[in-house]
Amino acid sequence: MHDAVATHLAAWESFYIIVASSAGALTGLQFVVIALIAEVDRKSTRHEVSAFGTPNVVHFCAVLLVGAILSTPWGSLANVALAIGAVGLAGVIYGAIVIKRALSQKAYKPDFGDWMWHTVLPLAAYSSLLLAGITLYRDPRSALFLVGAAALTLLFIGIHNAWDTVTYIALGQTQSSGQRVKKE
Repeated sequence: MHDAVATHLAAWESFYIIVASSAGALTGLQFVVIALIAEVDRKSTRHEVSAFGTPNVVHFCAVLLVGAILSTPWGSLANVALAIGAVGLAGVIYGAIVIKRALSQKAYKPDFGDWMWHTVLPLAAYSSLLLAGITLYRDPRSALFLVGAAALTLLFIGIHNAWDTVTYIALGQTQSSGQRVKKE
C-alpha cells in the first residue's frame, strides 16, 4: 500500500515544498507587518488584529501544514485524507470565528472586498480542503488538485491581506500627517 500512496503524492512533492516554503517565509513577514502596526500612532484594537491580522498567519501556517502533511511518508491514503480533512474542518470552524470577530469589532467597517478576502475566500479554501479529505481515498488525482488549489488560494489570500494591511496603515499615516494622498 505504501507504494500506491507514494505514487500519488510524489508527483506533488516539489509543488508542496515550494508552496509550504513560501508560506513559512510569509509567516515571518506577517510578524514584521504586525510590528509595523505596533509602531504606528493609530491604535488598532485587539479585535481588529484578531479579525484582520491573525487570520493571515493562520492561513500561512495552514499552507505550511498541508505541505508537511503531503510530504510525509504515509502508509495509507486514508491517513492523508484524515489529516487533510482535519485541517479543512479546523479552517471552516476558524473561518466562522473570524466572521464573528469581524462583526464584533467596532474600530473598522469592512467593505465588500474585506468580506471577500477575509471571510468568503478563506471559507471556500478550507471547505475545499475538507472536501478533498473526504474524497482523497476514492479519487486521489482530483482531490490532490483540489488541495493544491486550496493551498494556493490560502497563500494568495495571506499575501493580499498582508499587503492590504500595510497599505491601509501607510495611507492612514499619510492622511493623518496632513500629506495629500495620491489616488490610483
